[in-house]
Amino acid sequence: MAVLCRPAVAVPDHVITNEETLELARRLHGDHPQLELALRLIEHTGVRKRHLIQPIDVVLEHPGLAARSTVYEAESKARVPTVVRQALEHAQLEPQQIDLIIYVSCTGFMMPSLTAWLINSMDFRPQTRQMPIAQLGCAAGGAAVNRAHDFCTAYPEANVLIVACEFCSLCYQPTDLGVGSLLSNGLFGDGIAAAVVRGEGGTGIRLERNGSYLIPNTEEWISYAIRPTGFHFQLDKRVPGTMEPLSPALQEVAEQHQWNAGKLDFYIIHAGGPRILDDLCRFLDVPPEAFRFSRATLTEYGNIASAVVLDALGRLFDEQSALDGHRGMLAGFGPGITAEISLGTWVAPD
Repeated sequence: MAVLCRPAVAVPDHVITNEETLELARRLHGDHPQLELALRLIEHTGVRKRHLIQPIDVVLEHPGLAARSTVYEAESKARVPTVVRQALEHAQLEPQQIDLIIYVSCTGFMMPSLTAWLINSMDFRPQTRQMPIAQLGCAAGGAAVNRAHDFCTAYPEANVLIVACEFCSLCYQPTDLGVGSLLSNGLFGDGIAAAVVRGEGGTGIRLERNGSYLIPNTEEWISYAIRPTGFHFQLDKRVPGTMEPLSPALQEVAEQHQWNAGKLDFYIIHAGGPRILDDLCRFLDVPPEAFRFSRATLTEYGNIASAVVLDALGRLFDEQSALDGHRGMLAGFGPGITAEISLGTWVAPD
C-alpha cells in the first residue's frame, strides 16, 4: 500500500508578528467603522508570526497582477527545488523514480504549470505525469494526498511527488476593507511543502481510505473575485461554523473503514483558524492536544493554505510519537465548502 513519507517544509525569511499586524491595521484603517472587531478577530487567531516572501512594505505597494505574477513565478522557481530535493531524500528516492508530480497552489497562476519546469530542471523523466491543482484552495493539500493514494492504488509500484507552494501575501488587496478581508490579512502566511507517496516501502502513513464531502450550496462562502488587480479573497462569516456539518462526514469515512473518528492515535487537520480546530475537537470528542500539530503550524506560520497539512504532518514526524500500527486521520478544508479526508496507519520498517 502507498505510504506518505516525511514532508519537507520551508518558509521565507521575512517575518511579521501578530503585534506588528495589529499595529499595521490601526495605522492603515484607523477610521474603519469595524476596526475594533477586526482587531479582536486578528488577536484571537492564535497566530504569533507569519513568514512572507517579500518585506511587508513591498507587499503593501501592490504593483498589480502582472508584476505579482512575475514575482510568483520567480519565487516559486527559486524556492521549490530545494524543498523537493529534501522530500525526495526523506523518501530515499531519486527524481527518475517519480511517476507523477501533483502541484497545488491557489495563490498564483502559471501555464504550463510549474510541474513542466520541474521536470525539465530537476532530472525527472519526460514520461512523468503532471497533475496541477489550482482551485481547491486550502483543501488542496488533502486532495493531493488523496489523488496520490488513488494513483498508487491504480499503479501499485508508482511513486508520487506532492508539492504545495503558497504565497498568500501576493493576494493582499489594500482596497478590500470587509472584516473578512481584514481578518485574512492577519491570518495567512507564505510557505512551501513537499512530500512523496511511495507505492512500495517507506516510513510514514500507510494510506488506506480517502473520501471527500462538499457542504451543499456553500460555494460562495470561500471564493476569489478575479479582477484586474488580481485575486480578491472573499470569506463569509459563516465559514468558522462549518465543522458542525463537516464532522459527520469525517466520522462517516472512518466508519466505512470500521474506525471511530474520535478514537484515533493522531490527527493531521487543516489549521484554518482556532475555531475550526476547537469545534472539530468538540464534535469528534477528542482532547485539544489531539490537534497540537495543527495548532503549532497556525501559531508559528499562520494559515499557509494547502501546505498546512504537510507542515502539521512534519511535526508528527519530528515528535516521534507515532508507533507502528497507530491509526490516524488527515483532513483538509477549503472552498466548496469541501473536505478532503484520508485515513491511514503508521508504518515503520524493521
